[in-house]
Amino acid sequence: MTWMIYGAYGYTGALVAALASERHELPVLAGRDGTRLRELGEHLQLEHRTIDLADGAELRRALQGVDLVAHCAGPFSATARPMVDACVETGTHYLDITGEIDVFEAILPRDDEARDAGVVLLPGAGFDVVPTDCMAAMLAEALPGAERLELAFTLGGGPSPGTAKTAMEALGAAGRCRIAGVIRDVPADRRRRTVRFADGEAGVTAISWGDVATAYRSTGIGDIVVYAALPGMAGPMATLAEAVGPLVRGDAVQRLLKRVVGRLPGPTAAARAKGGAQIWGQVTGPDGRRVTGTMSTPNGYDLTADAVVTIAQRILAGGVAPGAHTPSSALGSEFVRQLEGVKVEIGG
Repeated sequence: MTWMIYGAYGYTGALVAALASERHELPVLAGRDGTRLRELGEHLQLEHRTIDLADGAELRRALQGVDLVAHCAGPFSATARPMVDACVETGTHYLDITGEIDVFEAILPRDDEARDAGVVLLPGAGFDVVPTDCMAAMLAEALPGAERLELAFTLGGGPSPGTAKTAMEALGAAGRCRIAGVIRDVPADRRRRTVRFADGEAGVTAISWGDVATAYRSTGIGDIVVYAALPGMAGPMATLAEAVGPLVRGDAVQRLLKRVVGRLPGPTAAARAKGGAQIWGQVTGPDGRRVTGTMSTPNGYDLTADAVVTIAQRILAGGVAPGAHTPSSALGSEFVRQLEGVKVEIGG
């Protein structure tokens, strides 16, 4: 079986490639920048191919004979559609590391198309959204008939350039949630709350996170809000950005912001080692009963590399049925427990 990491020289793609090599996998490294690909390929002693997503014919030719693509080149709002189209046409399994609601909403409805093509489409195969999706599914199993789902997380270590670019696209916009099955802006009375993570209590702010799309399909729960603990001045800055939203969402400002954050180096290995993640979740039933869970994980980027390589291996081994999946619908709610360093507690 042959698989490919597209965007392999990006911050997260390089972590995925290094871990795959460490586990004696032989993925093909791919992306637009031939120089960076050659350097990484020589370092890891892996095959590399220069491919431009903008050239559909070239992309389809490059995927001939490739069984699976792990797509790591964001922002996925711009890159997911051409890769998914090419994968469906060439019979190539697809997974990515997006956390963008609109990308999930575009890919997951292609279930029938994926089944007909005999391929797996699995967006969100990294920290976005493997641990939170599995948490949502475990909580829903613990309280059948739950009507409300709330999730929250806190991250350490700092963002990669790709994550920062995606964050720039959401800057100035109100967080989005799902109410009565419909995606909408988070109501003012649900934008902030306090939760108790495994390592203590923290104030959290509602954000636009992929579970607004994925957890709905994984659990059937129609009321979903996702929160994050924003460090330092990030919370007040997010509030300010929301107030001046039209200014920061303009094309010229967006280009400038993405150019600036694109120069970020990403967290060092030492920063990742010190910066794990905490996840909290809670479901509420129609009678007011609640079930709460907590999860502790390694740094989000390290978990992403582990999840991508593990999921790629599982798909290539035939362990996932064709179709468009969330992580828990593809691999089961307990899948996250198989990843290194993850601890989960589900309580009443």
